[in-house]
Amino acid sequence: MSDTPETEAPIVQHKWYEDVQALILGTLLLSFGVILYSEAMLITGGVAGTSLLVEFGTSLTFGPVFFILNLPFFALSILRMGWAFTIRTFISVALVSAQTRLLPMWVDFSFLEPAYAAVAGAAMMGIGLVVLLRHRAGIGGVTILSQFLQDRGIIRAGLFQLIVDLIILIVALFLLPLKLVALSIVGAFVLNLTVAINHRPGRYRGMS
Repeated sequence: MSDTPETEAPIVQHKWYEDVQALILGTLLLSFGVILYSEAMLITGGVAGTSLLVEFGTSLTFGPVFFILNLPFFALSILRMGWAFTIRTFISVALVSAQTRLLPMWVDFSFLEPAYAAVAGAAMMGIGLVVLLRHRAGIGGVTILSQFLQDRGIIRAGLFQLIVDLIILIVALFLLPLKLVALSIVGAFVLNLTVAINHRPGRYRGMS
């Protein structure tokens, strides 16, 4: 065996049309996962989970609420992530907001098992998020704020996100049956496991 270290593969830049395709596909998967959660009355974390709670507790729908709640975070995104990431993220948020508004007009569920929705919806959201992350985009929200607070030395990002998600779960206990909250926790595990397995630093070398 040679002692010469292997040469790393060159980083291949994404083309603009690859980024466009990724934004469309990623947000489509995310949106369909959200629709499954909305139909089954399940919740997830972050701004998406907060938007679902608002939908369940009021007459408002997910799409507009999700878009409005994300607006304050774009200023932080510019400061921490730069304009390119922020623009892609703004487009992603807008697409998710629009698609979750339109999908119920195109798809109707006469029956949806909540356990299936928890797993399948979480997997779709996780894969959609991985697609966006690999093309330097996101869906805004708590992740940006948590990183900003960590940079300022206020609180660790992971701890802050955990606190936010726990608050969402506590509020959900007053709005949803315990079974649906428990299934939402299962879904959170599936979503995070999907992202953790498929989005490891250094594994994917494409860049935008």
